[in-house]
Amino acid sequence: MKSIDQLTREEIIVALNKDWMTHDGMWFFNSVMELGIDKTNRLNLAAIEGMTRVEIHRFKKLLGFEKDRIESFAEFKEFFEAIRKLFIPEFMGGRVEFTDNNSVIMEMEKENCFAYKGIKKMNQLDEYRCGVLYRIELMFKHTCLRFKPSHNAGKCLMHHEGACRVEYHFDFSSP
Repeated sequence: MKSIDQLTREEIIVALNKDWMTHDGMWFFNSVMELGIDKTNRLNLAAIEGMTRVEIHRFKKLLGFEKDRIESFAEFKEFFEAIRKLFIPEFMGGRVEFTDNNSVIMEMEKENCFAYKGIKKMNQLDEYRCGVLYRIELMFKHTCLRFKPSHNAGKCLMHHEGACRVEYHFDFSSP
């Protein structure tokens, strides 16, 4: 048997993310069974809103980022690359591409989103409100970023459009 000290950083990140995803999925499933999809969506999005405020504060503190606002695309890229390793581990199949025009493209591998797969098993994709993209957009908002998405967080893009791909364009001009 291994001790915690023998585990790699990546093994720990994967284990903690899988536990969080299992809890999230079980909570969502039980809520749908008890309350229905509409109320569950509202509660889920409200929980994500509260969690993301705290999460961004913790990430900034953890990384020693003391400014209130990210001031350039290069600074955003450095910050986001650091924190995404904590909440989008490789096994999730997400792709993030930074472009030369202050944009980031986020894409999930075809039908490989953990939320998509879980909600599909529940047969609730038609009404599911995507918490994954909502969380990402709130992270941008809570770091005081001005951005415009190619798609607004809402219904599951994988289900409704056949692919989950969103481009976010950021504005770093003076407010």
